[in-house]
Amino acid sequence: MENRDLGRGRVSVPVVGLGTWQRLEAAAAAGRHLELIGTAIADGIRLFDTSPMYGAAERLLAEGLDGQRGQVVIADKIWTPSPEEGAAQLSRAVDWYGGRVDLMQIHNLVAWPAHLAMLEAARDQGLVGLIGATHYSAAAFGELAELMKAGRIEVIQVPYNPVQREVERTILPLADDLGLGVLLMRPLGEGQLVRRPPSPAQLAPLRPFGVTTWGQALIKWGLSDPRVHVSLAATAQPGRLGENAAAGSPPWFGPEERAYVLRLATG
Repeated sequence: MENRDLGRGRVSVPVVGLGTWQRLEAAAAAGRHLELIGTAIADGIRLFDTSPMYGAAERLLAEGLDGQRGQVVIADKIWTPSPEEGAAQLSRAVDWYGGRVDLMQIHNLVAWPAHLAMLEAARDQGLVGLIGATHYSAAAFGELAELMKAGRIEVIQVPYNPVQREVERTILPLADDLGLGVLLMRPLGEGQLVRRPPSPAQLAPLRPFGVTTWGQALIKWGLSDPRVHVSLAATAQPGRLGENAAAGSPPWFGPEERAYVLRLATG
């Protein structure tokens, strides 16, 4: 799998990561979360994204690493309007992940002015590596852009797939100009884009790019934009991880292939 430098070259990460929203708890309910995490690491997926918003996902992730913390990059979040609870969330995450969170993000920009100074101090103390911010809604991209321009964050996380392309207007060009890392959420459209996959014949033109499934085509579509550094594909199925990881290797789609995937997704 290809590695890309996240956050002005500070951290080199594999381009396919594992999102934990709902899926890690689903794996745990099936007794498979340890297998899911172990298989992800074995398949080269080493960046795990989580949040206090995701139920028990943070705790389950910490439990599942089981001595492999040094092999992975943890992207966690602060998600609360309360500065006091934000400090508590940071403290819990630092304890769960061996004294350091590699990337701590302000989830959905909630109370970001209150949390940012705390995260900067934590970074100075070595408790946090990179600082980021996330949002799922295009309505908030103006506020996100202003925070990006302030020069106080190093990574953003935004949705990007063939039917959610709002970030192409302002956010991705700005991130590129500023040298910010970009984590891509919802590469599969929260599962909606894979419910009616194209036929094998329709996918055939993409086979020279290592694509054998529609999920791979969607993951590779996002990663073929060089302004994107990591695609966070969530799954509860350990067997799906190798497929996802394979989408993180070149060759990458050119403009014609990206346009073709777009037509398949929206036609």
